[in-house]
Amino acid sequence: MKIAVSGKGGVGKSSLASLLILAYLERGFKVLAIDADPSPHLARLLEVQGEITPIAEMTDLLAERAQKSGPYYTLNPRVEDLPEKFMTIKDGLKLMVLGAIKSAGTGCACPEQTVLRRLLTYLLLTAQEVVIVDMEAGVEHFGRGTVAPIDVLFVITQPFRGSIETTKQILKLAEELNLKNVLVIGNKVKESQENLLKDEFGERFIISFPPDEEIERRELEGRGLWDYRGQLFQKALELVDFVEDLRK
Repeated sequence: MKIAVSGKGGVGKSSLASLLILAYLERGFKVLAIDADPSPHLARLLEVQGEITPIAEMTDLLAERAQKSGPYYTLNPRVEDLPEKFMTIKDGLKLMVLGAIKSAGTGCACPEQTVLRRLLTYLLLTAQEVVIVDMEAGVEHFGRGTVAPIDVLFVITQPFRGSIETTKQILKLAEELNLKNVLVIGNKVKESQENLLKDEFGERFIISFPPDEEIERRELEGRGLWDYRGQLFQKALELVDFVEDLRK
């Protein structure tokens, strides 16, 4: 099962991706977590020890793999050896921190981004574990088609107009890419707000995560979620059961 998590910036995408990863581990699955956000947070949230440099920041490596020479570069860079070199392992969890290129004026077809896209696709196609990808915020990655090998796309939203409109954009682009199992998850949703999301997204809306003071406290204290077993973890377990039912 290969799952991508997307949504507008600031909706709690990385936190919910982390909870889903932890829930899969709790159910006994091995998990490959891929952080493809330009501001990576999974290592911190999953309390992976040691300093991890996102591959997007390894400029010499990316230039070498892209075979960059002036305006020319390869469209099929070699990436097969990179997971072994840069993957971090912790208690049944594998973590790859890709990051993303954000350079003014280069667009999304820059040589470095080509390497990252190739690596992400390679990981998705070859992994034997459950794969959970924390995508960059917004909708740009859909235009690049990098989510094509995904089995399930979760779009995280909040009951606010800006978040809802971004979610609708993502759903539209996902439909244009013929993606199946594109589903909406609400975050920090009060009980009185749930009907709003149900009305906006219909049957695509599957579950909402309520506000949680412990999660907020951990964030303020700079603590991760590895040992968190509160109400949102129980919701994440429900989500795992839902996803696994899709296999049947």
